[in-house]
Amino acid sequence: MTNLIIRPSEDRDTPSIAEIYAHYVRNSTATFESEPPDAGATGRRRAEVLARGLPWLVAEVENGTIAAYAYASSYRTREAYRFTVEDSIYLHRAYLGQGIGTALLPRLIESCQQAGARQMVAIIGGRENTASVRLHAKFGFRHVGVLEAVGFKFGRWIDTILMQRALGSGSAEEP
Repeated sequence: MTNLIIRPSEDRDTPSIAEIYAHYVRNSTATFESEPPDAGATGRRRAEVLARGLPWLVAEVENGTIAAYAYASSYRTREAYRFTVEDSIYLHRAYLGQGIGTALLPRLIESCQQAGARQMVAIIGGRENTASVRLHAKFGFRHVGVLEAVGFKFGRWIDTILMQRALGSGSAEEP
């Protein structure tokens, strides 16, 4: 896609981010939330991610529209997990299949490496989410497992696919 700008998110992006995410909450298994958070809650989540020194990026198209966003959060809260992050990436449904995820994910990976993360985990909701699996595989994530029937949404049990990739030197040396 031409004229795509990938940049750190700003407070003014929060309503667009909340709108994009609401679609996935209501219509997909990409997230296991059942009620979309409003812009205020989304803003608080964003602030928590940024306060940890982790990235929250947006992809903006030529008319200033936020077409996608991606962020990394702490994988788990316990101290031993401090070098592992979990990525999240969501595209506005009008911009699917246009290469925006392919442009956004490597920038997120790079930002996490710069923040000192050593491992990135993708927890992909639903086996039918093949686009997310392909996107992550394209950037070096490998399939490391499936958690079967860990979510229940839309009247059915849903698996999660676990993918992982090393960042920087990964586990080859101490942090």
